[in-house]
Amino acid sequence: MPNENVRSSALIGSDRVEGTAVYGANGDKIGTVERVLIEKRSGQARDVEISVGSFLGMGGELHSLPWEKFEYDSELGGYHLDVTEDRLKEAPSYKDSERDTVYDRDYQTRAYEYWAVTPYW
Repeated sequence: MPNENVRSSALIGSDRVEGTAVYGANGDKIGTVERVLIEKRSGQARDVEISVGSFLGMGGELHSLPWEKFEYDSELGGYHLDVTEDRLKEAPSYKDSERDTVYDRDYQTRAYEYWAVTPYW
């Protein structure tokens, strides 16, 4: 069990973010964090890859969203997105077999435009 310093810290290890539940605007679970994407030069978290609609890690789709869209909710014990599951499902996505898509600038541009967030690049 983590000690009080870990729980009260503003920092979190990437291993504790991966697998964390993502909740939508109505508080229902809509996905799970797969990876946090970090900008090499600045070291800042830029995007979060989440899995939506998978069962036991199979199927579903992946979405990469700007880090700014996520807010940690300690009551839910996961990340909160102020969007509906339908809105998320309409966003640019890719399959597990296409994971390198997340690094494609055209995909990133579409995702940032969809989420109305100014790109970091």
